[in-house]
Amino acid sequence: MAKGRKLQIRFGSRLNRSIYGDIILFSFLALLGSFSAWPMVFVVNNAFKPLNEILLFPPRLFVRNPTLNNFRDLVSLMSNSWVPLSRYVFNTLLITFLGTLGSVFISSLAAYPLAKFRFPGSRLMSRMIVYSLMFSTAVTGIPSYLIISRLGLLDSYGAILFPTFGTTLGLYLMQNFMGQVPNDLIESATIDGAGDFRIYWSIMMPLARPAWLTLVILQFQGLWGATGGTYIYSEKLKPLSYALSQIVGGGVARTGVAAAVALFMLIVPLTVFVISQSNVIETMATSGIKE
Repeated sequence: MAKGRKLQIRFGSRLNRSIYGDIILFSFLALLGSFSAWPMVFVVNNAFKPLNEILLFPPRLFVRNPTLNNFRDLVSLMSNSWVPLSRYVFNTLLITFLGTLGSVFISSLAAYPLAKFRFPGSRLMSRMIVYSLMFSTAVTGIPSYLIISRLGLLDSYGAILFPTFGTTLGLYLMQNFMGQVPNDLIESATIDGAGDFRIYWSIMMPLARPAWLTLVILQFQGLWGATGGTYIYSEKLKPLSYALSQIVGGGVARTGVAAAVALFMLIVPLTVFVISQSNVIETMATSGIKE
């Protein structure tokens, strides 16, 4: 009894002290959050600033005289292009959707045997996947261009899609997460007569939802901002980000349009990130995976 009372007293005193600790921790996190949100707030306010406020130095965070002229100028410039705006939007949506879907499917399909089966060369392949993450796009740019050229994929959607399908980052994420799935689930499904693809689709993919949702976020953000300038030359196949980058390069007079473009290119990936992040947190809390 005496020991139990001592534990209660200690526990209660620790709770009393933790209130002040929580206040300090919350204040510290709020301060860091305000600094993290500063660039986003600046981009949003810049899009609604007139040109004289954008060019002020030192710059102001909040807009004084909000205007929609930047967006009107952007629509006017895009309407004067000989390729319709809808074509650029279609190219971007097609590349982003197919690239994200294909990357998740191929990465997860290849990660399942690497995570749950042992075959000759499996360890070597896993190490090669890790080593490949060390190379930046500046190093792999020329080899990638030569491979795409030899395959005859230049000036086509495949020039952007096929390198996305073969990204090793998604394979690395999926392999590590699938390796945490208990083998008892796979053995039980095998006893019930389920095949490898059925196990992959009905067991591994639902449990690996945090991993492939993270991959969706990364691939969507990368493909949404892809210009395709290295591989795509036809104006009708170029994505929206390329057309917007050409508009921005018009000098100081288009600074306001550049601010509107920055907000437009930010808002869609940010929305996808917020939605997917909530799903990732929820899935990680309810998936029931134990190490």
